[in-house]
Amino acid sequence: MELWPKISVITPSFNQAGFLERTIRSVLDQNYPNLEYIIVDGGSTDGSLEIIRKYEERLAWWCSEPDGGQSDALNKGFGRATGDIVGWLNSDDLYCPGALGKVGRYLDCHPEVDAVHGSLYIIDGEDRLLDAYWSGPFGLAQATYIFHVGLNFHQQTLFWRRELMERAGTIDPTLRFSMDRDFIIRLLMNGRFGALRGYLGAFRVHDQAKSSTILEVSVAEDRLIHDRYRDDFPPLVLNLGLNRWLLRLVRLGNLIYDAPAGYLGYRLGRALGLSVPVDWLLREPYLGREESGAER
Repeated sequence: MELWPKISVITPSFNQAGFLERTIRSVLDQNYPNLEYIIVDGGSTDGSLEIIRKYEERLAWWCSEPDGGQSDALNKGFGRATGDIVGWLNSDDLYCPGALGKVGRYLDCHPEVDAVHGSLYIIDGEDRLLDAYWSGPFGLAQATYIFHVGLNFHQQTLFWRRELMERAGTIDPTLRFSMDRDFIIRLLMNGRFGALRGYLGAFRVHDQAKSSTILEVSVAEDRLIHDRYRDDFPPLVLNLGLNRWLLRLVRLGNLIYDAPAGYLGYRLGRALGLSVPVDWLLREPYLGREESGAER
């Protein structure tokens, strides 16, 4: 590959000083040779600015000012992005070492693909592995599953071409929790997706995360998203509960076909109520134990 495609990564942040530096390092320590890293801070007062300034020479752009929340911050960052490929990483999450190199190579070699995603680790506040989520190639059923059941892959492992976002639109600024689900549905409706076989990012579970503090907002916004797209995704059968089970069976078949044996063994053991070590799901080294940097 003569030139690495330019990747823009946007990190929205507000009062996440406890995790922000680890997020920034997970992006910059990729050593990806054509990176545009943008941080949009909402006016933090917890020491986040000192952390950002520590790395500002390696940032393409950053700001710290009051905004309309995470969705507004993301759209501000997307408006600044000039990369061929765009990604979004929240200020408490991480990229796995080598993730950007894998994405850049894949999309450079697959010009027919508009976006690519990978699998996700679940970690705690101390970066300890709690669980993982294998996405795998899901084909045409992907968007239907996300509409009827929930996210099958997550923004920590998703990268898309800027042209796709121009067709699909950016983040709905009225959404506070489920903006990722709404955005991903529109991307899927407007482009062709590919899947990388491996883990690209990590979602952090902690007491201050939105999934812990405003979960009730998610319920209301998911209803709104269902009403918004229900004409685009008619039910497979009339019974909504049966729809979800049918799609889960399709996803199970996808996992059996694609997922590593260790992951399947871990999930099977958990389903049977066994105490299975979480490391059974690891097919490749986890986070810092994997060599970082882009590979040519």
